[in-house]
Amino acid sequence: MAALVAGRTREDVAAVFQVSLKAVDNWWAKWLAGGREALVAQPRGRRVGEHQVLDAVEQEAIRQAVLDHRPCDLGLAGQLWTRAGVGDLIAKLYRVRLTEQGVGKYLRRWGLSFQRPDKRAVEQDAEAVRVWREETWPAIRARAKAEGGEVLFADQVGIRSDQVTGRTWGAKGCTPVVRRSGNRFSVNAMSAISTKGRMHFMVFTETFDADVMCRFLDRLAGHFDRKVHLVVDGHSAHRSRKVRAWLADHPDRIELHFLPSSLCSQNVRSAAYDPRRTRG
Repeated sequence: MAALVAGRTREDVAAVFQVSLKAVDNWWAKWLAGGREALVAQPRGRRVGEHQVLDAVEQEAIRQAVLDHRPCDLGLAGQLWTRAGVGDLIAKLYRVRLTEQGVGKYLRRWGLSFQRPDKRAVEQDAEAVRVWREETWPAIRARAKAEGGEVLFADQVGIRSDQVTGRTWGAKGCTPVVRRSGNRFSVNAMSAISTKGRMHFMVFTETFDADVMCRFLDRLAGHFDRKVHLVVDGHSAHRSRKVRAWLADHPDRIELHFLPSSLCSQNVRSAAYDPRRTRG
């Protein structure tokens, strides 16, 4: 506005700033009414909390329900909270239907994030991890490539009927816990997966032991016409006399490579396995 005060015309000011004459007139009117402060740009859009569908009390009630209960505890489907599930709870309690994007905004505003429940930290030896990534794994891979063989990572797992998988919403920095009860049944499985995501598995009901391991090795060897380098953890069955005898009888079929006991198998596999390449 200094230009107008100095005597410049409205047309000159509009040409310099490439705006309309109406804009120049609005600026001049604000200048006359409040000086320079009146020309400071004001933040656009709604203020925080303005025109929100849920009031503060309702928001706190929904947030606490997500933190303290499972969906099935409140008459909804599932054991883990999703945006759709939280939206269903809001609709059930307050007769308001929000989009998933709208629910997500509330969840983030409440300090919640999408997490895997009941996650447990496992101590690791950083030096052992480094040795595996930089020395052991490259050596295994190089041997398999030179021999025209295949590298697989093997593990055994128990599968329960009440297993909960996936993620749920919980407070940031505080891992949610899913409480379970009721009768359950289970089976066991032994699997081996390649670095490209190809998986071989065997289901069994008995306890995992040397006999089961030998049976799995028999089946695995039958799937390949080349040598398999099988990476396993330190389970006693893997090091048993019976398994060592099987390996001695089939030196050109399968060779075992043992992970250091200080390493978590999941993190070790991540050094070699890219899940983006997994095939169905």
